This record gives sequence, structure tokens and C-alpha cells, in this order.
Amino acid sequence: MDKSSLEDLIKKLQVAPGINGKDEYFNSAVLALLMLVDEEFHFVFQKRAASIRQAGEICFPGGKFDPCKDADFKETAIRETAEELGVPLDKIQVVGTLDTVVATGTTVDAFLGVIDINSLDDLHINPDEVERIFSIPVSYFETTEPEVYKVNIVAYPSYVNQAGEEVILLPVKELGLPERYTRPWGNTLNNVYVYRVAGVTIWGITARLIKDVMTKMRIRTKN
Repeated sequence: MDKSSLEDLIKKLQVAPGINGKDEYFNSAVLALLMLVDEEFHFVFQKRAASIRQAGEICFPGGKFDPCKDADFKETAIRETAEELGVPLDKIQVVGTLDTVVATGTTVDAFLGVIDINSLDDLHINPDEVERIFSIPVSYFETTEPEVYKVNIVAYPSYVNQAGEEVILLPVKELGLPERYTRPWGNTLNNVYVYRVAGVTIWGITARLIKDVMTKMRIRTKN
């Protein structure tokens, strides 16, 4: 690398750091959606339809980034919200950006948005993706801490297939890596946040996004 190459590289570096290898992940975007009910903001949630991935779980609207349709992840969040809830695009306003969640094999770019409707009856949900919708006052989450559990994340250099044969994913010996990597490693404990409210369990990424909003609200209040 010469000086001109370095100067060219510097121009390409982002002002804010990105996520290394993001193009190798399943990239999605969600909209933590708010609606005004009697002068109080509620989060709008949906229960995923029985026929799709993660059926029956509670989540915010959102979905996979489509480079053919979306210029950026904010457009993904808006498009998916409109498609899932059956609401015109001009009724959806993105008011801010939340922290990106990086899960196993997945990234979720998250945004905070407000939907301009009088009631949930104004929405025409897509039954192929959404079983039902409901709202919960933001104030509930302001005064309720999530339950916190743990999951153990372990890296496996190989696995045994259905025929009982070992499939090598990382050829540790061939690469001359330390012998300890021939066995599973990591044992990293990750927090799993859970809210149990209104007869439903909100957990995982959705609960983590709620917690992110609550944390940011408290920081702003202190300032």
C-alpha cells in the first residue's frame, strides 16, 4: 500500500463504524412502532402467523432487507411495516434510529417510528404474516424491568450428520491451529430479556429493543 492507496482507503471509511462481515449475515430491519392512544403512546406488537418462521412469537413489524426494493434499512423497516399492517406509507413516520442487534447469523437494524392512525381497527393486517395485533402502553415498560435469563453460546468445529458421520467445518489440525479448537469452545453466556404482559411473552430481540428504548429514555431524562 502506498500513500495514495491509504488516502483512497481513508475516504471509504465510514464516519461511524459498521459491522464487520455484515454482508455474510441475514440482514433485516424492524420498526419499534408507536401509536397515540388517549394522549399516551403505546407500542404496537404483532403475533406472527402460524405458517411462517418463528410462528406465534410476538414482535415488531419488520423483515429481510431486499436490495432490489430498499435503498437502505430504514426503507426495509417502513416497507415491511406497510405490507404487514396494511397501512399507507404516508402514515408511517420514522423518528429515530435504535442500536443494531447482532444475533447468531443475523443483524437487525432497528428504528423507532410513529403510526398515524385513530385505532388498531384502521389497520388491515396481512394474514399470511400476522395473526393479530395489539398495543401496550409504553408506561408499562417504563415501570417494569424485564426478567433476565441466560443462554450458552458454544462454537462447534464439527457436527455429526444423520448418517452418524462427523462433518468437519473447521479443519483445525490441517490449519495448524491449537489442539483445543478440535473441541467445542466458547461457553459464552448471553442475556435473554423477557417481558410477560397482557397474557403474552415478549422476549429475545423484541424485548431487547424495548429495553434499548427504555434505557435511552432514562438517559435523556437524567440530562
